[in-house]
Amino acid sequence: MKSPTSRLEEGLPLNDKENPLMFVLTLILSILLGLAFIGAGVAKIRRQQPVTGTLEFLGVSPGLQRVIGVLEVAGGIAVAAGMALQPLGIAAAVGLVLVMVGALGYHVKARDTVKNSSGAAILLILAIVVLILQITTA
Repeated sequence: MKSPTSRLEEGLPLNDKENPLMFVLTLILSILLGLAFIGAGVAKIRRQQPVTGTLEFLGVSPGLQRVIGVLEVAGGIAVAAGMALQPLGIAAAVGLVLVMVGALGYHVKARDTVKNSSGAAILLILAIVVLILQITTA
């Protein structure tokens, strides 16, 4: 297996479809990200506490909470299913990154604590990692 630097030096693409480790890593992280967003989205759709209380504190209306929940569930399903259909997985990962950027924006706007914002930040980082992996294994 060649390093990214040696692949570039030899004029080879950075992606390596043949690397089973990259595939397994992408698969595991995509499934974990998908499950996290499905769980978070269902909690928003069902308006479960403490999720609802937190979102109300951040200034998110009940209607927008449900929209975000639907987007999170759809994105979670699509990012996991994207292992079979990579353009779908890439598009879903982009969408989840955008959702989490918006979530962090709400936390900043409400002057929320770092502790309360950390979940959104971790999901944003994981979504970015999955996006990069989905692209490099496409």
